[in-house]
Amino acid sequence: MASEDSLEQALAGGAPQRVGWFRFYFADERWEWSEQVQLLHGYEPGTVTPTTELVLSHKHPEDRQQVAATLDEMRRTHRTFSTRHRIIDTGGDIHEVVVIGDQLLDEDGRLVGTHGFYVDMTPTDAQTKTMLSRALAEITENRAVIEQVKGMLMLIYRVDDDAAFELLRWRSQETNVKLRVLAEQLLSDYRMLVYEEALPPRATFDHLLLTAHLRVQAAGDTVNT
Repeated sequence: MASEDSLEQALAGGAPQRVGWFRFYFADERWEWSEQVQLLHGYEPGTVTPTTELVLSHKHPEDRQQVAATLDEMRRTHRTFSTRHRIIDTGGDIHEVVVIGDQLLDEDGRLVGTHGFYVDMTPTDAQTKTMLSRALAEITENRAVIEQVKGMLMLIYRVDDDAAFELLRWRSQETNVKLRVLAEQLLSDYRMLVYEEALPPRATFDHLLLTAHLRVQAAGDTVNT
């Protein structure tokens, strides 16, 4: 068990730089960006207050109308959403991103906004790829369930294996749930979905991914009761 915990810590250690969170509040159209999302847009953390206008200004001109329409629908219907598009940071560099949002509830269970995450699909440098490859090779040997879920995330969100692993690792860090435990919960959630030939809507998978930790916690409470 000691070696298992060491591997878990090594894989989860350090803040993933390709994934970051955001929040948007309906009442005052207020945005919040994590440090990673600020850096993704080219800003030093703490130096920018995101607004809808600023968010749209960073979208690639060819993708801006699509994203604006998604934001309008989100504000109107309050539904979950996911989109893949390009942004341009303050230095002029283009990043291809996947953005996924789910409903944001307050402590009383009232719908107050949307929250979710950005995944930067821009290729990483060779050193980062090497480190991820080594980590993934070890996971392949010791964490079959993580590999299964990573493959599912690649299929659902059409991302590469590195980005899928970063996404899973980020959710593990954000929710303080071990990678293996989180992966087991997601695998169980996906297996319980009922469908025929076509996959369920993307929003179904978005919600499961963003709420898996709650079911882990609920299961833990049941065991400890």
